[in-house]
Amino acid sequence: MVIKALIFLGLVLSGLTLLAFWRAAHNEAAAEANFPPEGELVMVDGVAVHAVVMGEGPDVVLIHGSSGNTRDMTFALAPILAKNFRVIVFDRPGLGYSDSFNPNGETIEEQALILQKAAAQLGADRPIVAGQSYGGSVSLAWAVTRPENISALVLIAPAAIPWETPLDGFNKLASTPAGNTLALPLITAFVPEWYVEKALDKVFAPQVAPEGYSQHFGPGLTMRRASMHANAKQRANLLDEVRALQPRYGEISVPTEVVHGTADTTVSFAWHAEQLIDQIPNAELIELPGIGHMPQVVAAPEVASAIDRAAERAGLR
Repeated sequence: MVIKALIFLGLVLSGLTLLAFWRAAHNEAAAEANFPPEGELVMVDGVAVHAVVMGEGPDVVLIHGSSGNTRDMTFALAPILAKNFRVIVFDRPGLGYSDSFNPNGETIEEQALILQKAAAQLGADRPIVAGQSYGGSVSLAWAVTRPENISALVLIAPAAIPWETPLDGFNKLASTPAGNTLALPLITAFVPEWYVEKALDKVFAPQVAPEGYSQHFGPGLTMRRASMHANAKQRANLLDEVRALQPRYGEISVPTEVVHGTADTTVSFAWHAEQLIDQIPNAELIELPGIGHMPQVVAAPEVASAIDRAAERAGLR
């Protein structure tokens, strides 16, 4: 009886595993069919980088944050900028439709280098670089390590100052091989759409995701196993990378604008923006009263104005 019970249990577990992997693959295929690449793939040293290009004028590169993709920037900000700029929106490595290339998680300096090379291939040798949240960290790395390939810097709610809070449990688990193999297929397969929508609203707090954002952004792209694993590894490594980069902020010489909501509880205005502004020479701080962590969506005109000012300060107007 014991042997029969063990065999039965093994068959049940095998069936559930097969179901989870089938559902995960089905959901990923549906997400990619419903939200295909918006732009083109640029090959950089054998790595595919997804880029959306729109508009004419001085070059602006937009870099999305954690768990994001190009659609976060093309929902509101990029169309505004495209009236006066040539806008290049990138998927960061491992997210959206850009390849992952470091099994340990792409560092912010590696990401800055490959995106800078992709921008150069698209004819943008010295763009304005604007990044939100984690993308702000990548933008800082670009400004520090590629100073000859940037004309101005715009940081939108950037993760810039070493913090003390530990990595959250989900990303801690998702960054590990075991989490990637055992947990992520279950999440991709079975987490309901309403839960994802609720999580989006938490990112926007105290605002909520505006009407149409989820339908444009494509949360299913974020919920793919490879994307969650790549994102989690990058998040797990970020604190040490910011600690290493921070002492070099004083080297940044290009015009810099920092745009940050005062009600941001994800990346604290007081901790990050108010300290950062004193560490970059001649940086300007734009406070957005009552705005949370997603100014590029809920305060896109204000962010676009900061990019306009950066362009003027850089002599691009």
